[in-house]
Amino acid sequence: MMQNQYHFALALPEILLLIMACAALLFDSFSKSKVRHGTFLFSVATVFLLAIVTAWQWSQGVSGNSFGGLYVVDPLSHFLKLLSCIAVIATLVYGREYAEDRDMLTHGGELYSLTLLALLGQFVMISAGSMLTVYLGVELMSFSLYALIALRRDDVTATEAAMKYFVLGALASGVMLYGMSMIYGATGQLNLRLIAQVIGSGNAERLPLVFGSVFIVAGLAFKMASAPFHMWAPDVYEGAPTAVTLIVAAAPKLAAFAITLRLLIEGLHGIAIDWQPMLLIIAVLSLAVGNITAIVQTNFKRMLAYSTISHMGFVFLGLLSGVHNDMVTAGSAYGSALFYVVIYVLTTLVTFGLILLLSRRGFECENISDLKGLNRRDPVLAAMLLLAMFSLTGIPPLAGFYAKLAVLQALISAGYVWLAVVAVMFSLIGAFYYLRVVKAAYFDEPEGEVAPISYGVITKGMMSVNGLLIIGLGILPGGLMALCVSVIEGSLKFQ
Repeated sequence: MMQNQYHFALALPEILLLIMACAALLFDSFSKSKVRHGTFLFSVATVFLLAIVTAWQWSQGVSGNSFGGLYVVDPLSHFLKLLSCIAVIATLVYGREYAEDRDMLTHGGELYSLTLLALLGQFVMISAGSMLTVYLGVELMSFSLYALIALRRDDVTATEAAMKYFVLGALASGVMLYGMSMIYGATGQLNLRLIAQVIGSGNAERLPLVFGSVFIVAGLAFKMASAPFHMWAPDVYEGAPTAVTLIVAAAPKLAAFAITLRLLIEGLHGIAIDWQPMLLIIAVLSLAVGNITAIVQTNFKRMLAYSTISHMGFVFLGLLSGVHNDMVTAGSAYGSALFYVVIYVLTTLVTFGLILLLSRRGFECENISDLKGLNRRDPVLAAMLLLAMFSLTGIPPLAGFYAKLAVLQALISAGYVWLAVVAVMFSLIGAFYYLRVVKAAYFDEPEGEVAPISYGVITKGMMSVNGLLIIGLGILPGGLMALCVSVIEGSLKFQ
């Protein structure tokens, strides 16, 4: 355990990632290839190396804080960084052929270097021990994502999506920063654990503290794509190139969840009675807006965006149920929320990976009607789609069912029986639009000419592993659930 010194070894993954992201830019500048195979392999190898380093640090019990408490290393940071690396590797593999077919790499391999920089921002967010580090990580990730969305400069839809995301993202960052300034004014501290101590001692100014928490919750809800701060998600998911949509939809949710835990559960737990009602409203609104609006969508990517909003509602329900409970119950509740995010990211990789595989040069698989007859064209991909949709619906024995069940159990344990009933009702509504996708793939006749689906062995293997994990973690969820609870209890001081 290393405390409060400039221990650069603690930040080894971030240091390596920064060096390798710069090296990727240099490497790409000398590349003559139009499809940037070398840069792709370099980027995948970099993320794989980071995963190994993170896993090694975790196995060695490396923990502590550095840079005057700005940076924290604990089991939660190791776990989420490892998951982020896995998600980014899958994203790069699924999106490679799509990016090549759309000439996204002709002028340079910025897709890969910006993805690495976005991952660096996520790493900083995950290990944030101070409000300064939180904001630094959020901005580093956000600016990389803005550039990625606008990567196809000649695509009007992508440019429009990037502008919307940039304007709303800047507004959300400003709101969050304003909240942080109020908390600093109320407590005189930026370090999250010191903020918790000041609040616990009763020496904080109550009014600015409460107002600051309101602004921070609003900023976090934007990053998590939760209602009523969800306006950017459908347009960005639909307008961005699908390879970039997957970059935005998967790994960043892990980082956003990490700063939500750090800020609310660790830093502001002492005033949970003030921000708890906000989480309740955000959760119910997300379930309502996400599920009801998704029903009328015909664009598959846009439907998945509203689906994301509804799932983030479940995540907030898990966080909500842990407040004001004893240590054991709270740890299980926060662990259920973490488990839900992990399963959501895993399923998102499958759904958008399928869209990427089904798209080809001159054709975008974006509408639900484009999935008609998929079972006849490729039964394996149709089965993967079936697993993903059933998991998102919450049908046993898939992983999504246990994720929902864990959150509902946490809600009932916390005394929110009526809220659990509301969540189940909206999940039943959500079943309609997921099953509509399965119907299109298995029972509808394909429209127009049916082109063969071709994809590499590595991509096929990764998709198969994704699907097997959705089944395996549904049948045997105990190990991952216990790990989620363990990293929460071993990292956060919320009591």
